[in-house]
Amino acid sequence: MNKATDKKSSSQTIVVKLGTSVLTGGSLRLDKAHLVELVRQCAHLMRDGHKVIIVTSGAIAAGREHLGHPKLADTVANKQMLAAVGQSSLIQSWENLFSIYGIHIGQMLLTRADLHDRERYLNARDMLHALLDNGIVPVVNENDAVATSEIKVGDNDNLSALVAILAEADKLLLLTDQPGLFTADPRSNPNAELIREVHTIDETLHKLAGGSVSGLGTGGMATKLQAADVARRAGIEVTIAAGSRPEVIEHLADNKPAGTRFLPLASPLESRKKWILAGPPPEGDICIDEGAANAVMQRGSSLLAKGITKVTGQFDRGAVARICDTKGKLLARGICRYSSKDLTQISGRHSQDISSILGYEYGPVAIHRDDLVVID
Repeated sequence: MNKATDKKSSSQTIVVKLGTSVLTGGSLRLDKAHLVELVRQCAHLMRDGHKVIIVTSGAIAAGREHLGHPKLADTVANKQMLAAVGQSSLIQSWENLFSIYGIHIGQMLLTRADLHDRERYLNARDMLHALLDNGIVPVVNENDAVATSEIKVGDNDNLSALVAILAEADKLLLLTDQPGLFTADPRSNPNAELIREVHTIDETLHKLAGGSVSGLGTGGMATKLQAADVARRAGIEVTIAAGSRPEVIEHLADNKPAGTRFLPLASPLESRKKWILAGPPPEGDICIDEGAANAVMQRGSSLLAKGITKVTGQFDRGAVARICDTKGKLLARGICRYSSKDLTQISGRHSQDISSILGYEYGPVAIHRDDLVVID
């Protein structure tokens, strides 16, 4: 049965991402009354047999509120301090509210580094499933108190997509201060229309995505579009909708129309390729010629050294790299069988020449098709 057409009676795993604007109602403090309503909806889903994961923003906003809105310099250290203070306050709010319904929560603080290494990725996945299997709601946030720019996911929209992949979720609900994605900016164009359903995310759609309205959070519509694109490639249905809409979580779980719905790809990725897509950030670029691009994109072939025209960046064997065409367009991601230094030496050469050029070889392909995720 297709995930997108499952009935409410069948168990689904649903990731609910709540932006800062939803949690605060656009104010400078957490809107506890609205949090109660959101928790009530999640509790009802669990009563109906669904599994729920919360990806929560708001740690820095909660920290500012807890400290009485101090005037602080806009530094990384101060933001980390506010996140450290606010995270405990935020998680306590979630714990108190879910306890009304006799539901336990489990806190998960993640950084990109937790998903970079395959073993740590699997450990995080196992822990997430253990919480869900025991009827516990995982409450996930980025570990802003310790994360640096090198290991940050960057925003909770993309974090929620990665969590949805970890959980092998059916649905990802990106709840925000906007009703969804429009054909134009509704703030300036009265003729803007809500896009109800998206089958393909292309350059035109990316141009429609605007910034954050409230200014309280780190993500705008552009990051939600990025998150939707990642999640749908893993076979997850995504909806962007207004978090203030009555019964929005329950309605979306029951496939009732609301917001902008992004349909999952018909052939979702297998587990290893989900990790390639969601886990380690690319460490370099591999430019390939037209013949290699056709082989990879149209025939599902492995990437051979013969088709490589340029290698950018420094990386070791086993690193993830972007594969681009001669114009720089992103085509795929893949795990390299050779280092950047080796690939530079063997680029444009036949597979049978690799051993004589390098003095060793790790097989005839630069990237095996089983380690390739096509993006286009």
